[in-house]
Amino acid sequence: MNIKRSIDRIPGGLMLVPLLLGACVHTFAPHAGKTLGSFTNALITGTLPILAVWFFCMGASISLKATPVVLRKSGVLVLTKVATAALGGVIASHFLPPGGITSGFLTGLSALTVICVMNETNGGLYMALMQQYGTKEEAGAFCLMSLESGPFMTMVTLGIAGLASFPYATLFGALLPFLIGFALGNLDRELRQFFSQAVPVMVPFFAFALGNNLDFAVILNTGLLGVLIGVCVILVTGTTLVLADIFLAKGNGTAGIGASSTAGAAVAVPQIIAGIEPRYAAVAPAATALVATSVVITALLTPILTSLWSRRWGTLSPKHRAAAALSGGGAALDTGLDGPLEARSNAH
Repeated sequence: MNIKRSIDRIPGGLMLVPLLLGACVHTFAPHAGKTLGSFTNALITGTLPILAVWFFCMGASISLKATPVVLRKSGVLVLTKVATAALGGVIASHFLPPGGITSGFLTGLSALTVICVMNETNGGLYMALMQQYGTKEEAGAFCLMSLESGPFMTMVTLGIAGLASFPYATLFGALLPFLIGFALGNLDRELRQFFSQAVPVMVPFFAFALGNNLDFAVILNTGLLGVLIGVCVILVTGTTLVLADIFLAKGNGTAGIGASSTAGAAVAVPQIIAGIEPRYAAVAPAATALVATSVVITALLTPILTSLWSRRWGTLSPKHRAAAALSGGGAALDTGLDGPLEARSNAH
């Protein structure tokens, strides 16, 4: 049985399938964890411990050795994404209740939701797209984008937007596992390789635990709104990221489109933030469902838009040039794309 291969065909499948399974357990057997107890209850309710291990391993996977070009590209994209999310959160806070909307079609919509869906980029999707449509330097920007994974950057963004205040000890505590992993991973390459292997492995486990906080009624009620939010994420962050990529990072905009997605890890953030900032507790379950829907929508649309942008204004990969040449489109590509744009890419 090709279970893993089938799950991989679903955008964000390793995150979303366990999440939905967890939601099934919570919807149809809400007391299963307490009834079974022991390790089963720990697996069902252990979101924070599992996330702590995942955050540690994520830190260990990031190498300090990166070229200035890579740091410039990733720094521009990360700062633009965070600034856009902060601005979106500030605007949302002027029109939405402090704790978000808890009933009706807009259930789950809050400044926290807006920041969560905009703040974190699907790094794996971005790297895969840049390997196919971008340059090696653009693919390498994944190194700093990994910093967006987890609750810390969302805490920072909420603080920048003035929408929440977190004690310094809490902020440090949220970042400490990541910092310890980062230090160990850069002190010993073998440790980095060892802990890096656990990053994708932990995803289904914390996704399943997260799903056990969701009810299918909430997911169904927020589904259409989540689709609209996902489209807005691409339109808003895609626009700012493309402009930043062209004018600040000296790119052609392809990396900006590739980064206009919502990371699967963002699904965990509303519940974590709600545990620290009580004002968001009531809206956290519905916000989680909205973020999960946005993950799917952006995972579906971002690759399509990145491909279209690359073919029109970007630089195609050698594989795509060869395919285009075999299909008879080589001359058009040579005159229409590969000239000045390839020179700009090589100038990165």
